[in-house]
Amino acid sequence: MARLTIRILVGLAGLLAVAALSTAFALRVTPAQSVAALGQTVDVGTATPTLSLSGPGVLDLFGQSLPTSATFTGPVRPRLALTNITINQQVANFLTPAGRRSEESVLGRTLADGWIRYFAWEIGFTALGALVLGLAYVGVRRPTWRRSLLTLGVAVAVAEAANLGGVMLTAYSAPGILRHVHSLTALVGRSPQPPIAAAAGPPTRGVDAVVLGDSTAAGLGNRPVPSPSALDQACGRSSDAYAVDLADVNGWNVENLACSGATIANGILGPQRLERGLTAPAQLAEAKRARGVKAIFVSVGADDVRWDVMVELCAVSKTCDSAASTAYFQSNLNQFTKDYYELLAQLAALHGHPKVVVNQYYDPFGSDLRCLNHVGLTSDKVKVLVQRLDALNAVLSKGAKASGFRSVQPDFSGHQLCSAQPYVQGLTDPAPFHPTASGELAIGFADEGALGR
Repeated sequence: MARLTIRILVGLAGLLAVAALSTAFALRVTPAQSVAALGQTVDVGTATPTLSLSGPGVLDLFGQSLPTSATFTGPVRPRLALTNITINQQVANFLTPAGRRSEESVLGRTLADGWIRYFAWEIGFTALGALVLGLAYVGVRRPTWRRSLLTLGVAVAVAEAANLGGVMLTAYSAPGILRHVHSLTALVGRSPQPPIAAAAGPPTRGVDAVVLGDSTAAGLGNRPVPSPSALDQACGRSSDAYAVDLADVNGWNVENLACSGATIANGILGPQRLERGLTAPAQLAEAKRARGVKAIFVSVGADDVRWDVMVELCAVSKTCDSAASTAYFQSNLNQFTKDYYELLAQLAALHGHPKVVVNQYYDPFGSDLRCLNHVGLTSDKVKVLVQRLDALNAVLSKGAKASGFRSVQPDFSGHQLCSAQPYVQGLTDPAPFHPTASGELAIGFADEGALGR
C-alpha cells in the first residue's frame, strides 16, 4: 500500500513538473504577435512572469520597459513593444480630443486581438512541450503502445489544464482591459497631446532648416551671436553653434531655436522659463511658423535626465552606481522616454514632412582622464557615466529608427576632454563638458552626413 501511494505521488509530481516545464517552454518560444493600428506597429506578448497574482504589464518604448498604469490579474501579464511609428497628418487627427473615441475602438480592439492570437499560439506550444516530454518518458520506459498513448494524452491534458487554470487567468481578463486603451501613452498614465499650434505672429519665409534643442545645440560657452537679443543671451546661443556650420556648408538659412537647459516638456513642446523673468516660447511652436523647411535637427535629452546633476554627484560620491543614483537615473530616463515618444509624434505630423535628424550625445571623456583626477572622477566612475550616456543614446537612436527618422552620434575620438586638441570645453572653460567650436563643427559634419543617407 505504501509503495502504491509513493508511486502515485511520484506520478503526480512528474505530471506537475511536465505542466510547469511545458508552460514555461510555451511562454518562452511563443512569438509576439505584431499588430498595427493608427500608424503604430506593436508586438504583443508576455512580460516575465512574477510570483504576484496581480500587477502592471509592461510597455516597451525604445528599449525602456515601463510599467503600465493598468493592473492585470494573474502572474503572466502583457508586454507591448512599440516597433514602428508612421504618423501622418491624417493619423495625427486622431490625437485630438474629437478623435479620441475612434482611437479607443481601433487601438484597444487591435491590441486585444493580438493578445488573443498570442495565447492561441501559447496553448499550442504548451501541448507541444508536453508531447516532447511525454515522448522522452515513453522512450526511456518503453511501455506498451496503448499505455504510451495514455501517458501522452494525460501529459497533454494535465499541462493544458494547469496552463488554462494559471496562465490563462490573465489571458481571459486582459482583453477587456486592453480594449479600453485609447493610446500607448495612456498605458503609462499619459494622455496624447493634440498637434502643437504654430506660435503667434506672421509666417517666416526663407528658412531652410531649424535646430531644436538644449545647450549643446545652442553652442553654450562659445562666441555669442552678433547683436544678441535678450533671449539669445539667456539661451546661450553662439555663432559657433553647429546650426551656423550647417548654414555655411549648405548655403542655407538655419534658424537656431535651441536654448540652454531645454527639456522636451519645458523648451521643445512647452515654454521655458529663463533668468531675469524671460520665457522662451515652445521651440516647436516657433519652428511651425517657418514655411518650406527642408530639415529639422534635434539635440535633446541631457537636461531631461539631469546629466549635470549626475556628473556632480558622481564626482563627490564614493561610487556612481549606488542603488539610489541608479534608481534616480532610471526614473529620469523613463520619464524622458515618454516625453520623447510625444515629441516624435509631433515631429512626424509636421506639415511637409521635413527630414528629421536626431543627434545622440558624444562621449566627452575618452580613456585619458588625468585632467579629471583632482575632482574625483576616476576611471570606474567615468565608466558608469558612459554607460548611462549609452543608455540615453540607445533611446534616442531606437526612437528615431522606429519613427523613420535619422539618428547620428558625433565622433569625438582623440579629441575628448583631456586631449591636446579637445572638442570639449574643460573644467575652467565657460561651459565644462560642452562642445568647443571644433566640437560643434564635428556635430555639424555628422548631421550633414546623416542628411545624405
